Amino acid sequence: MTLHITRLEPTIGAEIAGIDLREPLTHALRDELRQLLLTHKVLFFRDQAINTEQQIAFAKEFGELYVHPTTQQNDPTKPQAHLIEAQDERKLYGPRISGRWHTDTSWLLQPTLGAVLRAVDLPEVGGDTLWADAGAVYRALPDDLRAEIDNLHVVHDFKKSLDKVGYDYPILAHPLVRTHPETGEDGLFINFSQNPSVIGWTPQQSKQLIDRLLLEFNKPEHQVRFKWRPGSVAFWDNRSTLHYPVYNYGDYPRRMERVLIAYDDIPHRVRAANAA
Repeated sequence: MTLHITRLEPTIGAEIAGIDLREPLTHALRDELRQLLLTHKVLFFRDQAINTEQQIAFAKEFGELYVHPTTQQNDPTKPQAHLIEAQDERKLYGPRISGRWHTDTSWLLQPTLGAVLRAVDLPEVGGDTLWADAGAVYRALPDDLRAEIDNLHVVHDFKKSLDKVGYDYPILAHPLVRTHPETGEDGLFINFSQNPSVIGWTPQQSKQLIDRLLLEFNKPEHQVRFKWRPGSVAFWDNRSTLHYPVYNYGDYPRRMERVLIAYDDIPHRVRAANAA
């Protein structure tokens, strides 16, 4: 099987053709896709008539799967596949007229590696998703600002949503600048949907910094925008990207199915073995 790769932006995004996601992956093809993911950070597949079970099987090739505590499922017998529906999102997070840049499960001690998202029911027009290159955003900051934030920690507060479903988990802080465990690239690790705040800074100082970082993420130079259509699948690296769902389709019950790939510590073990 020969993959056909179309780069969409200089540092982020590639469309992959020449593959049928209904079929099991060979080890060589799995490794090739993983390397493409590290290089392009988000991969897109078109015209993939896959079901929930096949989506789960594909995601499982890249690591253990994570069952999110606040999302429902299309099929309760397959809890790894999370139903992402606009109406439920509004119930959980409150009414809003726009999306927010975020990275999935940033509230966890070990956030998820990535995700596979499949279109289930789409509006006739609208409902795109954008991804931003967190490494490119970091590199675009002025030198003095990068030096100022290199050792900061930021809190991602998801507790209110977790409390609604009776899931007890502490509020944690992560380094604001995170080194990718496989590529070694530094990038910003921040979730604008979870009331981020900087440890040790006043609320005003923290807000000023968060607003400044948001301005950089909002620049199209760091983004790739994907227009969904039936049969579309996206596979992204949650450690090097943020994504933004565009809510411009009114009350249409746009429905997607997401499978999260749990944190993978294999690169850490490999480095430790090499060091020994």
